[in-house]
Amino acid sequence: MIPNITQGDRMAGLLIYLAGPGRANEHEEPHLVAGDSALMAWHDDSELNRDAALDIANALDRAWQFYKTEVDGGHVFHCSLSLAAEEGQFTDQQWGAIANDFMKDMDFTEDGGKAPARWVAVRHGLSKNGNDHIHIVASMVRDDGTKWNSWKSKYKSQQIARALEKKYGLTELGTVRAERGFTPAEQAKAARHGLPEVERHSLARKVRTCATASTDEAEFVRRARMEGLLVRPRYAAGRTDVVTGYSVAVRPRKGERAVWFGGNSLGRDLALPKLRGAWESTPNSATAAVSEWNAAARNRRPVNPGRETEQPSAELWTKYAHDVSALREKLATTPHGDHVAWAQAARETSAAFGAWSRRIEPTPGPLANAARELSKSAQLRRYPSRSTVALPSARGATMILLAATSKSDRAAYALLFRQLAQTARVIHDMHQATDDLRRVRGLAAAVTAASKIVEASATEHTITAQPTTIEALREQHPGASEEALRARLIAERSRGGSPIPTTLTRPEMTLQQAGSVRPEQPHQNHHPKPGIER
Repeated sequence: MIPNITQGDRMAGLLIYLAGPGRANEHEEPHLVAGDSALMAWHDDSELNRDAALDIANALDRAWQFYKTEVDGGHVFHCSLSLAAEEGQFTDQQWGAIANDFMKDMDFTEDGGKAPARWVAVRHGLSKNGNDHIHIVASMVRDDGTKWNSWKSKYKSQQIARALEKKYGLTELGTVRAERGFTPAEQAKAARHGLPEVERHSLARKVRTCATASTDEAEFVRRARMEGLLVRPRYAAGRTDVVTGYSVAVRPRKGERAVWFGGNSLGRDLALPKLRGAWESTPNSATAAVSEWNAAARNRRPVNPGRETEQPSAELWTKYAHDVSALREKLATTPHGDHVAWAQAARETSAAFGAWSRRIEPTPGPLANAARELSKSAQLRRYPSRSTVALPSARGATMILLAATSKSDRAAYALLFRQLAQTARVIHDMHQATDDLRRVRGLAAAVTAASKIVEASATEHTITAQPTTIEALREQHPGASEEALRARLIAERSRGGSPIPTTLTRPEMTLQQAGSVRPEQPHQNHHPKPGIER
């Protein structure tokens, strides 16, 4: 939440402006959400007009006019409190509570033992940038004629805002993480086309997924184009062999123009220099990358298709599931203050959920939302030079999910999803330990919903047969590990089934052709941890 304090001497002019249409006609239904008790006894939350604004201004100015108290810089206190666009909107009641807390802590009320100063909080819709906000207007002359102390008021307002962010579950701007916002125009376009999310979010998810699945820059360019994105490089001045950045866009509808987004505007972790830090870098790979960027800029075929066109072997499913497990185990001993390490883990886990969404969600749903919630933990305001902990890489999980087919083993799906969900829970627990309540709530809801949608999609493809036991599976697969056997059992039990992508199942196949699945009773020794259902 961002406080912005100004000082002036025209109380009536300010109130008339706040109750008016605004400079760009952005003010809608201006009304009061809070104020001092004396003023609120005479005014309710009805829509303000010019006459009401003048009446309120006179009430606020009464002490100043009566005592003639001189205040350097003007006696009118004005502070806007605004949310980031991605925070959404508060109700009038929530804003009223925030305004009351803010003015109490800023020492405008009688709670501090001094005479109160008159004030109101006005709300009049979103700003032109899509931010929900209120305006607080107050007299800096108290009811006894003394002056409100403005010393270090701007610094104090920032400290109060940090405390209110924590109290009301908002993104704490003093923390190390921050997500990119979006504009009202993007919101309006999504609503106009009936889209479940703004283009910026869908592009960020696809770019993060493609970047994580790739081992070098050239592969990233090819994967992004395979996902249907328009891609163009940003060259160094006067060069076509040095790429310094990139932009991507969704293919426009007929009659519309493409809207381009730079990597850094999609996410703080998606700027090209940040992405390059995770890829192989050799003279040959740099040359290959420039060739693919040039082909993308000219809308030509990829120069040298690579592993993005290949089908990974079945053995890789277990390997990459174990990689995710190794990442999860390492995170258990990673200091919460190592922000680079946690951001890396969140980015890779987010990308894997994004790839899973790509496979089973016709339109962005719970899996896409889980990817977005995790991506918020992947974006740092400032990136230290390096991490103090070397984490195992879980990038292979994203690659194999993008390459999944209907022939992929259902037990492998179950094993990989379980490891990804557990890794997301470890990240959730880190935020819980550091009192990042907004991330805690977002991740808890997102991972739980994602688990349910995977379970539901699997149940649709499950039929009843004789129960299967660990012992029976051990006889059938003598070389399999205990973890792989448990995953296969989960895949074959009647409740929950296996997370098979529904979009990859042939519609003409019957259940008998697809094969039967044998149920097993759910494990009894299952104790979910508070916060996220396991």
